[in-house]
Amino acid sequence: MSLRSIVGSSIGRKFINALTGIGLVLFIIIHLAGNLTLFSSDPQLFNGYAKKLNDYGLILYVAEIGLLLLFLIHIVSAINVYLDNRKGRSKDYKIKRNAGGPSKKSVSSRTMIISGIILMAFVIWHVLTFRFGPGMAEGYVTRIHGETARDLHKLVYEFFTSPVNVVLYVAVMIFLGFHLRHGFWSSLQTLGLNREENSSSVYAAGLFIALILALGFLLIPIWIYYSANGGV
Repeated sequence: MSLRSIVGSSIGRKFINALTGIGLVLFIIIHLAGNLTLFSSDPQLFNGYAKKLNDYGLILYVAEIGLLLLFLIHIVSAINVYLDNRKGRSKDYKIKRNAGGPSKKSVSSRTMIISGIILMAFVIWHVLTFRFGPGMAEGYVTRIHGETARDLHKLVYEFFTSPVNVVLYVAVMIFLGFHLRHGFWSSLQTLGLNREENSSSVYAAGLFIALILALGFLLIPIWIYYSANGGV
């Protein structure tokens, strides 16, 4: 079977969406692990982490391009899967409610395309603000082990002194939780790893992962805002 026929089939698109989704979950876990250093009272812990990434140079750029492609493939495949599902429906249901059992229909599953669009817009905003935002030329400078580096810690803390930014960020992280809740379970089911005998466990694991990641990210801006206003 050719790659073109796989990509062109409904099942193939679901597999691509599932694989890229799992890949993005792994990235989110790694990203959160690094961002947790923002809870430290020592700004150089987070700045050192950011500098270490930046010191990879070309490798970092290659990784970022790969991550961008992963995002794009996931988005395109998700849209195609959504359109395939719409075509497969014989009619719209007038009454929508949560369903138990194998279907696992919920608010999360019914709003995947909406939460996905919101997350896509957020990623663009996030990258423009922190990856390509103000740098050393704008005064965000620090010293790490005698070397000049970008003071990303200062930028992040200044950004989250705004209550508007905090509220928007927290709201998007709630959408992230909803997206991951259904996405994790659905991806494993598509890959054949979610069977009847372990379906409940997989669903519970997806819920746990979604809660941990969403809470981990949304607590950061709340902590920073609280700290900046003399709470800590």
